[in-house]
Amino acid sequence: MERKTGLAVEIWKHRKAYAAISPFYILFAIFGLFPIAFSMYLSFQQWDGIGDMTFNGLNNYRFMLSDPEFWHSVGNTLLIWIYSTIPMLFLALVLAFLLNASFVKCRTFFRIGFFLPNVTSLVAVAIVFSTLFSSNYGLLNYILNLVGLNSIEFLQKTWGIQFAISLMIVWRWVGYNAIIYLAGLQSIPTVLYEAARMDGATGLQSFFRITVPILRPIILFTVITSTIGGMQIFTEPQVLVGNDGGPGGGGLTIVLYLYREAFINNYFGYGAAVGWGMFVLIALFSMVNWRLVKGNPDSK
Repeated sequence: MERKTGLAVEIWKHRKAYAAISPFYILFAIFGLFPIAFSMYLSFQQWDGIGDMTFNGLNNYRFMLSDPEFWHSVGNTLLIWIYSTIPMLFLALVLAFLLNASFVKCRTFFRIGFFLPNVTSLVAVAIVFSTLFSSNYGLLNYILNLVGLNSIEFLQKTWGIQFAISLMIVWRWVGYNAIIYLAGLQSIPTVLYEAARMDGATGLQSFFRITVPILRPIILFTVITSTIGGMQIFTEPQVLVGNDGGPGGGGLTIVLYLYREAFINNYFGYGAAVGWGMFVLIALFSMVNWRLVKGNPDSK
């Protein structure tokens, strides 16, 4: 009892400080914790968004695990993640290494230029890419025709849709990750590279033997954030090929599938279950990436 009284006294003593930070926690509780808790509750209900809720037990989760379209969306999302994230992070690391090199002039200009795609409207980018890959008047098909090749209906084929979405992701995020890597590179002492050059190491050897090992925590961070972002792809396929994922469902990602089921078909309970299923997949996939990138510290 005395402990509770003492705690209350301490809280009252620092009431001004608690009042100053309370808006953040209040807004977080309203727009963060409550939607999370409500979505968990909703995932066990059958609800069309207007009428009364009906308790549905685990039926939403059972249907999700047995629905071929859900697993098709999972496969599409993983493929797009592989096509985009691996080359994106590699290009970002190479770009950061070049931007940090002393022989590159106007480095500030290039840093701003590479970061600009990240602040560009994603809907506008998707519209531009849809014109680039258009079957009739697309720039890529125009170039193919100039060199005597036949046009390719990129947005009518599964691989073409996934390639276009992956290219959009790479174009948008490679500069962002390059800036993060650049910040890490600038914290590496130059004496390490000088010692490596004195020992006869080439630039490529210095890159893989000095740069990459030291940047491992930063690489781990970008892999995890790219995994989370890659599993939540929505705007790119939605604007590029529509809510159905295009011909053959090549652009049907997990979030696009969730959006279609919840906000078009009005299966809000099932949509909430898909959201929690996506959360589990992201957590598992992030843990696997974390283990692969971090490695086994005991083996060093």
